[in-house]
Amino acid sequence: MDNDRIISANLMMEDNAIEYSLRPRYLSEYIGQKQAKENLKIYIEAAKMRKEALDHVLLYGPPGLGKTTLSNIIANELGVNIRTTSGPAIERPGDLAAILTNLQEGDVLFIDEIHRLHRTVEEVLYPAMEDYALDIIIGKGPSARSVRLDLPAFTLIGATTRAGLLSAPLRDRFGVVSRLEFYTVDELTYIVSRTADILQVGIVGEAAREIGMRSRGTPRIANRLLKRVRDFAQVKGDGIITLDIAKTALKLIQIDDLGLDEIDHKMLRAIIQSFQGGPVGLETIAATIGEESQTIEDVYEPYLLQIGFLQRTPRGRMVTPQAYQHLGLPLPEQR
Repeated sequence: MDNDRIISANLMMEDNAIEYSLRPRYLSEYIGQKQAKENLKIYIEAAKMRKEALDHVLLYGPPGLGKTTLSNIIANELGVNIRTTSGPAIERPGDLAAILTNLQEGDVLFIDEIHRLHRTVEEVLYPAMEDYALDIIIGKGPSARSVRLDLPAFTLIGATTRAGLLSAPLRDRFGVVSRLEFYTVDELTYIVSRTADILQVGIVGEAAREIGMRSRGTPRIANRLLKRVRDFAQVKGDGIITLDIAKTALKLIQIDDLGLDEIDHKMLRAIIQSFQGGPVGLETIAATIGEESQTIEDVYEPYLLQIGFLQRTPRGRMVTPQAYQHLGLPLPEQR
């Protein structure tokens, strides 16, 4: 169901058409993530001065915050090539060996969803990260022997939305660990204005801020909402995105003032109306709204927790007074 939501932070097919052209190429163009950006700038400069490969980098945080973009920027700043793959795509140790042996000195290998690497593949990765070497078994049975291949010094950049699922040995081999945070409204407003400029869409500042406010702290969602609002501006207006056009469009696609959609409302109302606001267990919520418990935990909950509409307690989930107020519902003690 999340893949059908316009406010899903996961990459959709429609995003591929423009997302690549919107991505900044250098740290100076990259908006937000000030702490991670400043640290990376220093590490990159130091590696270039020593003429060494950058330490392995782990980027983690919710989807849509720019982990892939940042990995490409790192490669551009270093002046090297980048090879991109994902954890589920590397099925066998041989697949990883093929990728590693084709890297050049200093190259960047970007593995998205690195927490989904197969354990056997992960074990091959350890000596590659630590010693720039690959241990390969040749032959079978009694005649089998191990051969060590030297690899060029490279930088592995791993990206994950679930850092807690990474094994300790893998996590410990990353020299640089950066958490990407949700973006502020000001940063998202700037991103919306920049994207509109690239797409050659006229937009007033108030409209850009309105879209930024409803983007759940996520640039990918901001760009997607801008594209949908642009359609309304072209059909219902004169092509310029005004504040009125933005509000009307966002209301029609059912995105409220805080970026919540009908599924968020359904979940909050279910807890309030069926369980007096909680506490209620995750599995019970899942059964009530007809959704997988893992999807609720990974997709719906993080933003509701961030804005203070939901609380996790030892006894289950609870809806906060702010959520009652936002939905226009009376608090339990008032009923």
